[in-house]
Amino acid sequence: MKRNQSVCHNEYDTLHNVILCPPKYMKIIHVINETQRRYHKDNIDVKKAVIQHSNFHKVLLNNGIETHILPSKEEYPEQVFTRDIGFTIGEKLFISDMKMPVRQGEERELKKWLDDNGFEYIDLIEDETEGGDVLVHGDTVYIGLSDRTTAGAVEKIQSFLPDYRIVSMSIREDILHLDCIFNIISESEALIHREGLMKEDVDRLASKFELIDVTREEQFTMGVNVLSIGNKKIISMPVNEGVNSQLRDRGYEVIEVEFDEIIKSGGSFRCCTLPLNRGI
Repeated sequence: MKRNQSVCHNEYDTLHNVILCPPKYMKIIHVINETQRRYHKDNIDVKKAVIQHSNFHKVLLNNGIETHILPSKEEYPEQVFTRDIGFTIGEKLFISDMKMPVRQGEERELKKWLDDNGFEYIDLIEDETEGGDVLVHGDTVYIGLSDRTTAGAVEKIQSFLPDYRIVSMSIREDILHLDCIFNIISESEALIHREGLMKEDVDRLASKFELIDVTREEQFTMGVNVLSIGNKKIISMPVNEGVNSQLRDRGYEVIEVEFDEIIKSGGSFRCCTLPLNRGI
């Protein structure tokens, strides 16, 4: 079988193809993050979540992005967040080792799809990590040290990437992933919610990027967790008016998509995509 190659050198080049999973069985069963804690009594309106995800899917297709759909399984209520189960750095595709019991097993569904479609990958067995904590920027990789991603995982990833510089940053314990508070949108710009990181890490990022501040309110509604699809196009929620206004002022085309049902479980557009290929 001809082997397929995944390639992603950053977070903002043209997105060519991506893995999604519809939220057919989405449900807050065990509270595993602060966002879920707020919404667990009301829980998820699955019909609404499926419609919103379908609309997001159509936006990707309308922008020429090839999508691959993992089968939804009832035993995996968080499966919509495909970013967490894998990530591509350069030409290497990694499979995460999920810490939370409610998410364990999702990796098997991804590996089966990759095997069936001829993709090679590195399986991070016994090294807890999730893709929401990993952002690639050329030969630099930013990794959040969180409740889901360990220093041991960072060391293991570095061992596979000898030509890359890995910058690890501790994130506030109530923050789910790094991409909930930091997201690179161009070679020189990034969204940030400063309160989620240590001051020295914010200062380090400020020396590298023009930082676009996101308020506490819009951080909670996943204002940082936008998806860049290339050519200065960004998918964002309409509720995050401050973020969207700043992006438009900087020349970005903001594509607004309702996603308020899905974010009740703690993730938005970036969380719901696993890019396989980005490039010019």
